[in-house]
Amino acid sequence: MAEIDHIVIGARTLDEGARYIEELLGVKPSKGGAHPGVGTHNMLLGMGAQCYLEVIAPDPAQPDPPHPRPFDLDDPSLRTMLEAEPRLIAYVASTPALDAVIARLGASHAGEIKAMTRGNFAWRMAFPPQRQDMDNLIPPLIQWDGERAAKHIRDSGWRLVSLEAEHPDAMALRGALTDRGLADAVKVRQSPHPRMVVQLRHRDGREVTMTSA
Repeated sequence: MAEIDHIVIGARTLDEGARYIEELLGVKPSKGGAHPGVGTHNMLLGMGAQCYLEVIAPDPAQPDPPHPRPFDLDDPSLRTMLEAEPRLIAYVASTPALDAVIARLGASHAGEIKAMTRGNFAWRMAFPPQRQDMDNLIPPLIQWDGERAAKHIRDSGWRLVSLEAEHPDAMALRGALTDRGLADAVKVRQSPHPRMVVQLRHRDGREVTMTSA
C-alpha cells in the first residue's frame, strides 16, 4: 500500500511561495535545498512524521535543464497562474515497493526510477511520463532509503486530513491510483474539470482548504 508523502505548492519564486504559505497557514516553511540538474529548489513545512508540504520553484542559480522541470513548472499556462500567486499543483506518494510497482506497470506508464540524494537523505523517484499524469492527479512515486524526510522537518502543527482528486474520467483515474496502491489514500470524484482539493487541520482546530484550480 502507498500513502501520501507530501503535497506540492508551485511558486514563481521561493520567496513568493514562502510568503503565501505564511499568510495562509501562519508559519513560514524552512529551507530545503536545490535539485541539481532538475532546475528547481524548495522549502519545506513539516506536517507530522509521515507527511510534509513542499514549496517548489525554478532555481535561478541553475541553468535551464535539458528536460522539462517537474510538476509542469515550465508549462506556459501554469507559469501564468503562478504569476498571480502560488498554488497547489501536485502531490507525491510513498511506496515501500517502488521496483515492483514500476515492473508491473512498466516505465512507459509509471516512469523511470531515478536515484537522488541531499545531505543525509537518499531516495528514488519515478515520475509518470509527461502528459500521462492526468493533470498531476497521478502522483510521482517515491521510496526513501532509510528514514523519511518528514521525520526530520520541524513540525508546524498542521496535518493533512484528506486529498481529493476530481477529473472528467474518474474511472480511469481511480484505476490508475488503485494500481499504485492509493485507493484508500485519495478520494476520486467525477468532475468536468481536473482539480485537486486538500484539506488541512491545525492542532488548535483551524482548518484550511487548498485547491489546484
